[in-house]
Amino acid sequence: MPAFDIIVVGSGGGLDETNLSGYLVKPCEASWDDGIVALEAGSGHGALRHIMKRNPDIFGERPADEDPSKRITPFTVYSNVKCFLLTHAHLDHIGSLVMSAGTIGGGSKRIYGSPQTLRDLETVFSDRVWPRLATYDETNPLFRLVYHAIHADGKYKTIFPNISVRSMTISHGKNDSGLYESSCFFVKHIPTKHEFIFFGDVEPDSVAIKPKNISVWRAAAPKIPHDLSAVFIECSYPAGRPNEVLWGHLSPDHLVQEMITLATEVVLARKSSKSRAGLRPKKKQKRNPIPPEALHGVLTGLKVYIMHCKEHFSTERPINHVIGDQCRELLKPHNLGVELLTADQGMKIGELFPWLPIVGPTLDVC
Repeated sequence: MPAFDIIVVGSGGGLDETNLSGYLVKPCEASWDDGIVALEAGSGHGALRHIMKRNPDIFGERPADEDPSKRITPFTVYSNVKCFLLTHAHLDHIGSLVMSAGTIGGGSKRIYGSPQTLRDLETVFSDRVWPRLATYDETNPLFRLVYHAIHADGKYKTIFPNISVRSMTISHGKNDSGLYESSCFFVKHIPTKHEFIFFGDVEPDSVAIKPKNISVWRAAAPKIPHDLSAVFIECSYPAGRPNEVLWGHLSPDHLVQEMITLATEVVLARKSSKSRAGLRPKKKQKRNPIPPEALHGVLTGLKVYIMHCKEHFSTERPINHVIGDQCRELLKPHNLGVELLTADQGMKIGELFPWLPIVGPTLDVC
């Protein structure tokens, strides 16, 4: 049984303002007409219009004699969005939500995010940068956008029929105000308990003042690959970028290290599971370094989608494909078994579930 359908409205991180973080998600057993979760809101109506021109049947083939008034348009799609799930409030993740807030169709829509994300969004909807078009008061009929905090408390919160989310805090570097936090979401299909991880902007643990990614990998490790088979993670810059100018993002060198850390946690989780299944509990022992060969094939069955690559128009190929190739080349010697793909704008990822095919190019495992 499949779990999710995802349409990539935008997967870039700038400079191209037409391709910014935006994903439409639904349970696979439901219709797009039953409602949609907007995961991030950098690109929206305009980007979707161009996608639908290239692929008119991306939301499913429609009868040729269908009533024209029922034709699917970007406006009808976003009218059918029931909630927005935001990792943080940087403009490349909220731009389309802000721009469309006064004219978006459909009924009331919740905006889910960490308390800090919502406070930051309030500064935009402040009657200065943009009109005050969102509220915390769900009973106020004058507002169709309603803030709703989702806390990093280790619990899953149902945000949509058959979809629940666990939020974890990650680091997105620092600014003059101190550390800047983003979010990472475990998105679960409630009927099957299968899930995927979606990272907001994130810096490598090896650079962070307070490493937080390790907690995400430890939470994920026992579930891979049977209950958790996909990770969406940014890799903003190509290989070789100095740490001091990463600005709270990953590059291929650091992405590879994060994958090695994840594989290490999977090995430790499996060892722990075997120990608990034994007749006698073993005394807690100090963790010994895991030899590289013990990681071979550990992430088999896991797909990792690279996103948020920053286009700078200086390469003949799209920058996310360049970065993807760099990541695969660096990962190959480690033989972890992970399948590394790029999240391309306009891609429809169907049946996001262990061992089932994913729409899009299939690449060698690393």
